[in-house]
Amino acid sequence: MSNKLKILFLCTGNACRSQMAEGWSRHLLPERVEPYSAGVIAAGLSGKTVAVMAEAGVDISSARSKNFGEYVNQPFECVVVLCPNVWRLNPVFPHAARTLYAPFDDPVALKYTVDTPEKVLDIYRRVRDEIRAFVARLPETLERK
Repeated sequence: MSNKLKILFLCTGNACRSQMAEGWSRHLLPERVEPYSAGVIAAGLSGKTVAVMAEAGVDISSARSKNFGEYVNQPFECVVVLCPNVWRLNPVFPHAARTLYAPFDDPVALKYTVDTPEKVLDIYRRVRDEIRAFVARLPETLERK
């Protein structure tokens, strides 16, 4: 029996934020967390997400975009909702011990607010780093709740 925290990271399309969170969890907390990620829809893995995670030393190139329906009946210590749009939908995971709301900006949407490819990547990098910091604190956050 594993003592790892089984965590599902959930966002809209499982293209960026939830993939980053799963990747960081595997990289930073392999002994403590068994991570999964999904979206309300499976929008496909963002190439920019793969690129900025690789810059940070985390290879998520073999990840695939998944729909949350694949996991709805699985037991989780926590479902972490990373997106305000998904939070408003109030997803129900009957076998999750708890749900945590941890919103992050959506790089896929924000890329339309800047005018150069480098500024687009800067948005992805900022969110990547914010998610890294969140994931690094996650086991302690869950223990306090």
